[in-house]
Order: sequence, then C-alpha cells, then structure tokens
Amino acid sequence: MIETDEIEARVGAALEETGVPYDVIACEPISADTADFCERYGYRLEECGNTIAVASKRGAKKYCACVVRGSDRLDVNRTVRKLMGVSRASFASAEEVIDLTGMMIGGVTPFALPKEVPVYVDRRVMDLERVILGSGSRSSKIWVSPEALARLPNAEVVDGLSK
Repeated sequence: MIETDEIEARVGAALEETGVPYDVIACEPISADTADFCERYGYRLEECGNTIAVASKRGAKKYCACVVRGSDRLDVNRTVRKLMGVSRASFASAEEVIDLTGMMIGGVTPFALPKEVPVYVDRRVMDLERVILGSGSRSSKIWVSPEALARLPNAEVVDGLSK
C-alpha cells in the first residue's frame, strides 16, 4: 500500500490537472464509508459519490472504477460487465483495491488511478452541482464539481451505470 501522504499528494496533483477548484473535507477514518460520513457530518447520500473498483472473474484480469451517487447501486451484472467486455464481473476485493490503487476502501477516488484503469461515471453524478468523493485516504473527502470527473483522460460518462 502507498503511504497516505504520497497518495494524497498524487490525488491533489491529479485534481490540479483538471483545473477545477475543489475543497477538502477532513473526517475521522472510522467514518470514511459514505453512509457513516453522511450520518456523522450531516451530508446527504445523494450528494456523495462512491468510487467502486470492479474486477473480471474469468480469463485475463481486467479492472475498472465506477463512480455512482452514494444513494444508488452500481449495475455490475449488466452495464459494467458489458463496458468491460467480460462474461463475469464483481466488486474487487479489498486486497485487489489496495494492490490496484494504493487506496483503502472508503477512500478510493477516481483521481490518480493508474492510467490503464477506465473510469465509468454514472450520468446522474454529472447532474450534481458538486459531489463529495474519496480523497485517496480515509481521513478526508474531496468536494468538487463533477466537471473534474469529465476531464479525467480515462473517464467516460455512462447512462444507466446505476440502478
């Protein structure tokens, strides 16, 4: 796993590259999971985004990251599987997430992911004025316009990514 300071620096650099202003919201690591964060700090699930790593289950290993609103469920079995071009896919394990991103679940962000990992963003996230996302660590969140997601070189906005 990458050190927290290093991953936060990489995420900050990736955010700066988008040219979109953002704010950092500090949080207790124990409250980093979206539902816990919202309950403790008074935010709504609808204004948060979850970045979920998905892995193929057969053949050569493939990964992607999907961003959906905290109130929505990712459609892994249909939409994501088709986007990945695989017959079976499921959520990546905590170990796979750390190996792939250097980030722990609860802090995963679409910023500073490996370039070969496609990022699929649910169109509903793009309808938000600002979205709260992981910061790369469990000790803070990023509050940013969804435009920053659209500016990621490996990102694609997808209709129907969530249910």
